[in-house]
Amino acid sequence: MQMSDTLTYEEFLKVDIRVGKIVMAEEFPEAKKPAYKLKIDFGDLGIKQSSAQLTKDHALEELEGMHVLCVVNFPPKQIGPWKSEVLTLGVPGKNGSWTLVGPTKDVEIGGRLA
Repeated sequence: MQMSDTLTYEEFLKVDIRVGKIVMAEEFPEAKKPAYKLKIDFGDLGIKQSSAQLTKDHALEELEGMHVLCVVNFPPKQIGPWKSEVLTLGVPGKNGSWTLVGPTKDVEIGGRLA
């Protein structure tokens, strides 16, 4: 795997990555690939929806209450009957799995990654 093109710090700042708390997680049987439907609380930004392909690395019952990092300024994406409003960030694992990325300590929801 090669590194992406370099960008300036100002370009990086255009990507608004915030801490959110998952307040609802449920199965998403209508998705083409196995996924969960998530509702994530971002404090002053409100509660946003996301679809995330996490079924291999995360059990449904472990997700509620988890703090995650999400891109909040991409346009919404329609995934079947669900509108995904934020991109929940993760890193690839083995066999096509995804592991969520989040803070390692308790932080305020809505905080921006810098």
